[in-house]
Amino acid sequence: MSVADDSPSRSRGRDETEEERADRMWGELIQEVRITQMGVQILFGFLLTVVFTSTYHALDDTDQTIYIVTVVLGATATGALIGPVALHRIVSGQRIKPQAVVWASRLTFVGLLLLLATMTCSLLLILRVATHNDYVPWLVGGVFAWYLLCWFVLPAWARRHHTGR
Repeated sequence: MSVADDSPSRSRGRDETEEERADRMWGELIQEVRITQMGVQILFGFLLTVVFTSTYHALDDTDQTIYIVTVVLGATATGALIGPVALHRIVSGQRIKPQAVVWASRLTFVGLLLLLATMTCSLLLILRVATHNDYVPWLVGGVFAWYLLCWFVLPAWARRHHTGR
């Protein structure tokens, strides 16, 4: 392949086939998911234990509702973040890795959104129980904005600024 070659693999900045690119992207995605899975599973595990404490039964109805919503969000985040592993296992050898990478990437993105909601609700519940103060929504809103900035805004800015997409 010459330097002047304008093939699709050259325009991506790498000299790789579609399959090689899918293999590389799959490896990168699984590394990302592995880290996120651990965090969401630890958080979900802690959330599951709360209902078995005496403190849970002392919560008012609003806090119990926040807890239930948080547990459901944690369960769905866990499912979405484990989904790429199940997807890979089920479609492995079917010669659809490029498509599987796209599906797994979408599942991971949904998992991150659900993790964002789980962490925000967890923080809301903890701060409501710990402080009972009017500033709790402001604190939670500030942390939520920080998560958005770190997880979505900065990556979107970097993508747009450095790739033109």
